[in-house]
Amino acid sequence: MNEIIYKRKSVRKFENSEFSQAAVEKIQSIVNNAQPLYPDVFYSIEIVKSNGSIPYFFAFCGENLENIGFVGQQISLVLADMGIGSYWKMGKPEGEIKSSYPFVISMPFGKPDEPLFRSQNEFKRKSLSEISEGTDDRLEAARLAPSGLNAQDWYFIAENGSIHCYRKKPNFLLSAMKNKLNCIDMGIALCHIAEESSNFKYEKITSHPDKKGYIYMGTVNG
Repeated sequence: MNEIIYKRKSVRKFENSEFSQAAVEKIQSIVNNAQPLYPDVFYSIEIVKSNGSIPYFFAFCGENLENIGFVGQQISLVLADMGIGSYWKMGKPEGEIKSSYPFVISMPFGKPDEPLFRSQNEFKRKSLSEISEGTDDRLEAARLAPSGLNAQDWYFIAENGSIHCYRKKPNFLLSAMKNKLNCIDMGIALCHIAEESSNFKYEKITSHPDKKGYIYMGTVNG
């Protein structure tokens, strides 16, 4: 069990101090070792140093949004275990991004100037009954995952050791932004499920239950 999942919080206040070169190299190694959700997709993660109030950002670039959420949350969990705070941010970071892939989202990070962790009763999340059906211990890890605007626009159906994953259909007026957020958020939730899985495998299957008002994304096995 990854205990960080059950106490991590989004940290938005940072000390105005830099990491040592050795620390930056360690963080780069964490980025390099993050496992993608889809091994054949192209993406990049750059460490961007800022001159503003937030000293460092990750800039995530690529085309598969689920994958960005999946790898980014892995990095965030490892950083939290090292005592480094972070949070997801839609805007571009200050500073140059060199990637040829389209920018998706950023993640400010640094030495926290507020508590890094919280107790489980401090999480403001929907109940399991609101976002899932069926029984699987990994659903609690998904429930605690961060999401855009804390909307938790996902749904999970657990059956026979598998978890079918869905995202909410956005309304027409917010469709572009919500589609993007919901796909990233699904990757974040899948990261939490993967952390609690013994042999994580995620794929689209044809024989899955339908969920009214939601779009099927894929199924977790293992």
